[in-house]
Amino acid sequence: MSITEAKKENMPQKNKVSKYAGKTVLITGASSGIGAVTALKLASEGMHVILVARRQEKLEALADTIRVQGGTAHVLQADLSNYDARCMVYDEVIQQWGIPDVLLNNAGLGWYGYYHEMPWEIALDILQVNVEAVVHLTRLFLPEMVKRRSGHVINVGSVVGRLPAQGVAMYSASKAFLDAFTISLYRELRGSGVEVSVVRPGPVTTEFYDRSAKRAKGSQIPFERMAVPSSRVANAIFWLIRWPRKVVYVPAGIVIFPYIYAFFGWAVDLMGPLLLRRRKTAS
Repeated sequence: MSITEAKKENMPQKNKVSKYAGKTVLITGASSGIGAVTALKLASEGMHVILVARRQEKLEALADTIRVQGGTAHVLQADLSNYDARCMVYDEVIQQWGIPDVLLNNAGLGWYGYYHEMPWEIALDILQVNVEAVVHLTRLFLPEMVKRRSGHVINVGSVVGRLPAQGVAMYSASKAFLDAFTISLYRELRGSGVEVSVVRPGPVTTEFYDRSAKRAKGSQIPFERMAVPSSRVANAIFWLIRWPRKVVYVPAGIVIFPYIYAFFGWAVDLMGPLLLRRRKTAS
Protein backbone atom coordinates (compact mmCIF):
# COMPACT_ATOMS: atom_id res chain seq x y z
CA MET A 1 0.00 0.00 0.00
CA SER A 2 1.33 3.46 -0.93
CA ILE A 3 1.45 6.44 1.44
CA THR A 4 -1.36 8.05 -0.60
CA GLU A 5 -3.59 5.00 -0.15
CA ALA A 6 -2.77 4.95 3.55
CA LYS A 7 -3.80 8.60 3.84
CA LYS A 8 -7.23 7.77 2.40
CA GLU A 9 -7.64 4.69 4.58
CA ASN A 10 -6.77 6.59 7.75
CA MET A 11 -8.99 9.62 7.14
CA PRO A 12 -10.67 10.29 10.50
CA GLN A 13 -14.38 9.54 10.65
CA LYS A 14 -16.83 12.20 11.80
CA ASN A 15 -17.65 12.06 15.50
CA LYS A 16 -15.03 9.36 15.97
CA VAL A 17 -13.77 9.44 19.55
CA SER A 18 -10.86 7.26 20.58
CA LYS A 19 -9.78 6.52 24.13
CA TYR A 20 -6.25 7.02 22.84
CA ALA A 21 -6.92 10.66 21.94
CA GLY A 22 -4.21 12.90 23.31
CA LYS A 23 -1.67 10.12 23.85
CA THR A 24 1.77 11.13 22.59
CA VAL A 25 3.79 8.84 20.32
CA LEU A 26 7.39 9.50 19.27
CA ILE A 27 8.05 7.79 15.92
CA THR A 28 11.55 7.49 14.49
CA GLY A 29 12.07 6.85 10.79
CA ALA A 30 8.75 8.60 10.20
CA SER A 31 9.45 10.14 6.79
CA SER A 32 8.35 7.10 4.76
CA GLY A 33 7.31 3.46 4.82
CA ILE A 34 6.18 1.87 8.07
CA GLY A 35 6.90 5.00 10.10
CA ALA A 36 4.82 7.32 7.89
CA VAL A 37 1.88 4.93 7.52
CA THR A 38 1.89 4.23 11.26
CA ALA A 39 1.91 7.97 11.98
CA LEU A 40 -1.19 8.37 9.79
CA LYS A 41 -2.90 5.46 11.52
CA LEU A 42 -2.18 6.63 15.06
CA ALA A 43 -3.04 10.25 14.28
CA SER A 44 -6.38 9.08 12.86
CA GLU A 45 -7.04 7.53 16.27
CA GLY A 46 -6.50 10.91 17.92
CA MET A 47 -2.93 10.37 19.06
CA HIS A 48 -0.39 13.18 18.98
CA VAL A 49 2.52 12.03 16.81
CA ILE A 50 6.04 13.42 16.98
CA LEU A 51 7.79 12.63 13.71
CA VAL A 52 11.56 12.11 13.65
CA ALA A 53 13.74 11.40 10.60
CA ARG A 54 16.53 12.82 8.47
CA ARG A 55 14.38 14.20 5.63
CA GLN A 56 12.77 17.46 6.74
CA GLU A 57 10.61 18.00 3.64
CA LYS A 58 9.01 14.58 3.82
CA LEU A 59 8.33 15.01 7.53
CA GLU A 60 6.71 18.42 6.98
CA ALA A 61 4.55 17.07 4.14
CA LEU A 62 3.37 14.18 6.33
CA ALA A 63 2.67 16.49 9.26
CA ASP A 64 0.66 18.81 6.99
CA THR A 65 -1.42 15.86 5.77
CA ILE A 66 -2.11 14.76 9.35
CA ARG A 67 -3.16 18.29 10.35
CA VAL A 68 -5.45 18.65 7.32
CA GLN A 69 -7.14 15.42 8.37
CA GLY A 70 -7.71 16.83 11.85
CA GLY A 71 -4.76 15.21 13.62
CA THR A 72 -1.90 16.57 15.68
CA ALA A 73 1.69 16.21 14.50
CA HIS A 74 5.03 17.86 15.15
CA VAL A 75 8.34 17.43 13.34
CA LEU A 76 11.87 16.99 14.67
CA GLN A 77 14.51 16.64 11.94
CA ALA A 78 17.43 14.56 13.17
CA ASP A 79 20.09 12.18 11.93
CA LEU A 80 19.75 9.42 14.51
CA SER A 81 23.18 8.02 13.69
CA ASN A 82 24.52 11.06 15.57
CA TYR A 83 24.76 11.05 19.39
CA ASP A 84 24.14 14.79 19.77
CA ALA A 85 21.11 14.63 17.48
CA ARG A 86 19.55 11.94 19.66
CA CYS A 87 20.15 14.06 22.76
CA MET A 88 18.54 17.00 20.96
CA VAL A 89 15.46 14.90 20.21
CA TYR A 90 15.17 13.93 23.87
CA ASP A 91 15.60 17.51 25.11
CA GLU A 92 13.08 18.92 22.63
CA VAL A 93 10.46 16.29 23.41
CA ILE A 94 10.84 16.67 27.18
CA GLN A 95 10.71 20.46 27.05
CA GLN A 96 7.71 20.69 24.74
CA TRP A 97 5.58 17.62 25.46
CA GLY A 98 7.08 15.69 28.35
CA ILE A 99 7.72 11.94 28.34
CA PRO A 100 5.84 10.30 25.43
CA ASP A 101 3.29 7.61 26.13
CA VAL A 102 4.82 5.47 23.37
CA LEU A 103 8.36 5.39 21.98
CA LEU A 104 8.27 3.70 18.57
CA ASN A 105 11.82 2.84 17.50
CA ASN A 106 11.20 2.29 13.81
CA ALA A 107 14.19 3.88 12.01
CA GLY A 108 16.31 1.30 10.21
CA LEU A 109 18.74 0.87 7.33
CA GLY A 110 19.50 -2.16 5.16
CA TRP A 111 21.94 -3.38 2.53
CA TYR A 112 22.05 -6.58 0.44
CA GLY A 113 25.20 -8.26 -0.78
CA TYR A 114 28.33 -10.08 0.37
CA TYR A 115 29.50 -8.76 3.73
CA HIS A 116 33.14 -8.76 2.62
CA GLU A 117 32.18 -6.30 -0.16
CA MET A 118 30.21 -4.02 2.15
CA PRO A 119 31.72 -0.54 2.62
CA TRP A 120 32.55 0.02 6.28
CA GLU A 121 30.74 3.37 6.26
CA ILE A 122 27.46 1.57 5.48
CA ALA A 123 28.07 -1.10 8.12
CA LEU A 124 28.71 1.63 10.69
CA ASP A 125 25.59 3.53 9.64
CA ILE A 126 23.50 0.38 10.14
CA LEU A 127 24.99 -0.15 13.59
CA GLN A 128 24.40 3.45 14.59
CA VAL A 129 20.79 3.66 13.36
CA ASN A 130 19.50 0.11 13.86
CA VAL A 131 21.24 -0.55 17.19
CA GLU A 132 22.84 2.45 18.84
CA ALA A 133 19.93 4.85 18.26
CA VAL A 134 17.40 2.37 19.67
CA VAL A 135 19.48 1.64 22.76
CA HIS A 136 20.27 5.32 23.36
CA LEU A 137 16.74 6.68 22.89
CA THR A 138 15.31 3.91 25.04
CA ARG A 139 17.85 4.69 27.78
CA LEU A 140 16.95 8.37 27.61
CA PHE A 141 13.18 7.97 27.85
CA LEU A 142 12.78 4.74 29.83
CA PRO A 143 13.78 5.96 33.34
CA GLU A 144 10.99 8.54 33.40
CA MET A 145 8.50 5.99 32.07
CA VAL A 146 9.46 3.68 34.93
CA LYS A 147 9.26 6.53 37.43
CA ARG A 148 5.81 7.43 36.09
CA ARG A 149 4.84 3.73 36.02
CA SER A 150 3.42 3.99 32.52
CA GLY A 151 4.70 3.96 28.97
CA HIS A 152 5.34 1.64 26.07
CA VAL A 153 8.51 1.04 24.08
CA ILE A 154 7.86 -0.64 20.72
CA ASN A 155 10.83 -1.73 18.62
CA VAL A 156 10.38 -2.59 14.96
CA GLY A 157 12.56 -5.64 14.38
CA SER A 158 12.37 -8.19 11.59
CA VAL A 159 11.79 -11.88 11.10
CA VAL A 160 15.43 -12.08 9.91
CA GLY A 161 16.42 -11.25 13.47
CA ARG A 162 15.31 -14.81 14.21
CA LEU A 163 16.27 -16.27 10.84
CA PRO A 164 19.79 -15.14 9.84
CA ALA A 165 19.85 -14.81 6.06
CA GLN A 166 22.51 -14.57 3.39
CA GLY A 167 23.12 -11.11 1.96
CA VAL A 168 21.83 -9.22 5.00
CA ALA A 169 24.46 -10.13 7.59
CA MET A 170 24.60 -6.69 9.21
CA TYR A 171 20.87 -6.03 9.00
CA SER A 172 20.01 -9.49 10.32
CA ALA A 173 22.52 -9.15 13.17
CA SER A 174 21.20 -5.71 14.10
CA LYS A 175 17.65 -7.05 14.29
CA ALA A 176 18.79 -10.07 16.32
CA PHE A 177 20.33 -7.66 18.81
CA LEU A 178 17.11 -5.66 18.86
CA ASP A 179 15.12 -8.82 19.49
CA ALA A 180 17.28 -9.87 22.46
CA PHE A 181 17.34 -6.32 23.83
CA THR A 182 13.55 -6.02 23.69
CA ILE A 183 12.82 -9.37 25.31
CA SER A 184 15.34 -8.74 28.09
CA LEU A 185 13.72 -5.38 28.86
CA TYR A 186 10.26 -6.95 28.71
CA ARG A 187 11.30 -9.41 31.42
CA GLU A 188 13.04 -6.77 33.54
CA LEU A 189 10.01 -4.47 33.52
CA ARG A 190 7.23 -6.94 34.30
CA GLY A 191 5.01 -5.31 36.92
CA SER A 192 6.57 -1.86 36.46
CA GLY A 193 3.65 -0.42 34.48
CA VAL A 194 5.90 -0.03 31.42
CA GLU A 195 5.34 -2.25 28.39
CA VAL A 196 8.04 -3.34 25.94
CA SER A 197 7.28 -5.02 22.60
CA VAL A 198 9.00 -6.07 19.40
CA VAL A 199 7.35 -6.24 16.00
CA ARG A 200 8.79 -8.91 13.67
CA PRO A 201 7.64 -8.14 10.14
CA GLY A 202 8.47 -10.22 7.12
CA PRO A 203 9.05 -8.36 3.82
CA VAL A 204 7.10 -5.09 3.73
CA THR A 205 6.28 -2.90 0.73
CA THR A 206 8.33 0.25 1.36
CA GLU A 207 11.10 2.21 -0.33
CA PHE A 208 13.49 0.30 1.96
CA TYR A 209 14.27 -2.11 -0.89
CA ASP A 210 15.10 0.56 -3.43
CA ARG A 211 17.18 2.57 -0.99
CA SER A 212 19.13 -0.54 -0.07
CA ALA A 213 19.90 -1.25 -3.73
CA LYS A 214 21.12 2.31 -4.29
CA ARG A 215 23.67 2.19 -1.46
CA ALA A 216 27.29 1.60 -2.53
CA LYS A 217 27.94 -1.94 -3.83
CA GLY A 218 24.47 -3.07 -2.77
CA SER A 219 21.73 -4.80 -4.75
CA GLN A 220 17.98 -5.30 -4.53
CA ILE A 221 16.88 -7.35 -1.52
CA PRO A 222 14.96 -10.50 -2.56
CA PHE A 223 11.42 -11.43 -1.56
CA GLU A 224 9.74 -8.16 -2.62
CA ARG A 225 6.95 -10.22 -4.18
CA MET A 226 6.18 -11.68 -0.76
CA ALA A 227 5.94 -8.23 0.82
CA VAL A 228 2.82 -7.09 2.70
CA PRO A 229 1.59 -3.46 2.76
CA SER A 230 2.98 -1.11 5.39
CA SER A 231 -0.57 -0.70 6.69
CA ARG A 232 -0.43 -4.29 8.01
CA VAL A 233 2.46 -3.32 10.25
CA ALA A 234 0.80 -0.03 11.25
CA ASN A 235 -2.33 -1.92 12.29
CA ALA A 236 -0.21 -4.38 14.29
CA ILE A 237 1.49 -1.51 16.10
CA PHE A 238 -1.84 0.06 17.02
CA TRP A 239 -3.01 -3.39 18.14
CA LEU A 240 0.06 -3.58 20.41
CA ILE A 241 -0.74 -0.19 21.92
CA ARG A 242 -4.28 -1.38 22.69
CA TRP A 243 -3.33 -4.88 23.87
CA PRO A 244 0.38 -4.93 24.79
CA ARG A 245 2.32 -8.14 24.44
CA LYS A 246 5.95 -9.14 24.03
CA VAL A 247 6.05 -10.08 20.33
CA VAL A 248 3.88 -9.76 17.25
CA TYR A 249 4.61 -11.15 13.77
CA VAL A 250 3.41 -9.47 10.56
CA PRO A 251 1.79 -11.27 8.85
CA ALA A 252 0.80 -13.50 11.74
CA GLY A 253 1.43 -16.70 9.75
CA ILE A 254 5.21 -16.23 9.69
CA VAL A 255 5.29 -17.12 13.38
CA ILE A 256 5.99 -20.66 12.13
CA PHE A 257 9.16 -19.67 10.27
CA PRO A 258 11.55 -20.05 13.24
CA TYR A 259 10.21 -23.55 13.85
CA ILE A 260 10.64 -24.51 10.21
CA TYR A 261 14.17 -23.07 10.28
CA ALA A 262 15.00 -25.19 13.33
CA PHE A 263 14.45 -28.32 11.24
CA PHE A 264 15.48 -27.14 7.77
CA GLY A 265 18.22 -24.62 8.48
CA TRP A 266 20.67 -27.03 6.88
CA ALA A 267 18.89 -26.51 3.54
CA VAL A 268 19.30 -22.74 3.83
CA ASP A 269 22.99 -23.31 4.55
CA LEU A 270 23.28 -25.16 1.24
CA MET A 271 21.07 -22.87 -0.85
CA GLY A 272 22.09 -19.54 0.64
CA PRO A 273 25.34 -18.98 -1.26
CA LEU A 274 23.67 -19.99 -4.54
CA LEU A 275 20.76 -17.59 -4.02
CA LEU A 276 23.05 -14.72 -3.15
CA ARG A 277 25.41 -15.37 -6.05
CA ARG A 278 22.49 -15.50 -8.50
CA ARG A 279 21.05 -12.28 -7.14
CA LYS A 280 24.35 -10.43 -7.37
CA THR A 281 24.95 -11.68 -10.93
CA ALA A 282 21.52 -10.48 -12.06
CA SER A 283 21.90 -6.99 -10.59
